[in-house]
Amino acid sequence: MASAAEQLAANLSFSAFRTADELKKRIWFTLGALLVYRLGTYIPLPGIDPQALQAVFSQQQSGIIGMFNMFAGGAVGRMAIFALNIMPYITASIVIQLLTSVVPRLEQLKKEGESGRKQINQYTRYGTVLLAAVQGYGIAIGLEGAQGVVVDPGFYFRASAVITLVGGTVFLMWLGEQVTSRGVGNGISLIIFAGIVAELPSALAGTLELGRQGALSTFIILVLIIMVIVVIAFIVFMERAQRRLLVQYPKRQTAAGMAQGDNSHLPLKLNTAGVIPPIFASSLLLMPITLANFSGDASGGALGTVAALLGRGQPAYMALYAAGIIFFCFFYTSIVFNPNDTADNLKRYGGFIPGIRPGPRTAEYIDHVLTRLTVVGALYLTAVCLLPEMLINAYNVPFYFGGTSLLIVVNVTMDTVGQVQGHLFAHQYEGLIKKSKLGGKRR
Repeated sequence: MASAAEQLAANLSFSAFRTADELKKRIWFTLGALLVYRLGTYIPLPGIDPQALQAVFSQQQSGIIGMFNMFAGGAVGRMAIFALNIMPYITASIVIQLLTSVVPRLEQLKKEGESGRKQINQYTRYGTVLLAAVQGYGIAIGLEGAQGVVVDPGFYFRASAVITLVGGTVFLMWLGEQVTSRGVGNGISLIIFAGIVAELPSALAGTLELGRQGALSTFIILVLIIMVIVVIAFIVFMERAQRRLLVQYPKRQTAAGMAQGDNSHLPLKLNTAGVIPPIFASSLLLMPITLANFSGDASGGALGTVAALLGRGQPAYMALYAAGIIFFCFFYTSIVFNPNDTADNLKRYGGFIPGIRPGPRTAEYIDHVLTRLTVVGALYLTAVCLLPEMLINAYNVPFYFGGTSLLIVVNVTMDTVGQVQGHLFAHQYEGLIKKSKLGGKRR
């Protein structure tokens, strides 16, 4: 027999979207915010020669810097005011979350609920400004070292570049928070999503142009298209995969007599961390080479060595990226899901997993199952992010068809559609109850 939620979902109709005024306002707000973001990616830093910058960037767009440009929607190649994108905020979030595990003060704030969360978010904003300032200064120094890129090098250019880049990052951080609270979907993820999707048409056109010129054979292009479709289908399948643990509730004594015990399920996703691990790993890899990739002397010295080792397709880049993804899979899963809290909640409401003693034993069992799922999820994310990159690197196809970009696009799309459906559920709730015959009948 179908559950109540399944009956509600079966009767959900998007025709009710016409009367969902609140949802339409949220969607328009989200689209407007993303439009503002895209406009900002075309406003260049003051004092930059666009032709000279393009010549330098075309020689150094391989490796992690090319992925950074993909996340920024092409803003790095144009050195726009949003060139740093939202990456400093993500890096600051990583640092703060790591510190909450080792600093008692932050750990206590985490347990204080909404007020503690607001304080932690404030610390994250401070960290974002600091990291953006450091990265902005590194970019300014590197641009001055590139021949002919900066029209008038000096203190004024460095100060204006740092202020502009920090201001752009802070504005995007604020914009993402506004989209999350007043729009639809996660604002930070949608900003990265918009940057990737906006560059897809030009990447597709460039690939077809390579085919027209004979640089890519028709067979390779067809294989690429098939690979993209297969990867998308695989991502959707794995993201929907979950392990359901049977939870039983005992019979209860009520005024009407003995109530029948109930069965439920505790769903554990195969990929609990979602799209966060590849984004976190990318943001950390960006930090040591921010200066190296824009330095005029990137061909030699320590900076040149770092840039070469982290070039696209290089073993060091692949190994560090894979290690970062696996680490953040386990780290982020441990943050968002606590087996001890789940076991305590089950025990408080009388629920138990058959064959497992309530309390610590249940927490150990859930942790055991979750660890095995996370191992599979980490291997899945690593394979999706790296295997297509290896194939694409062999044929010099744009990053936008790689596994990381497809993973972000598919995940954000599924999450946003789910939130839209949630708003429609809230709007249609009363009508759906009647239509599904879930409401009580008058006797």
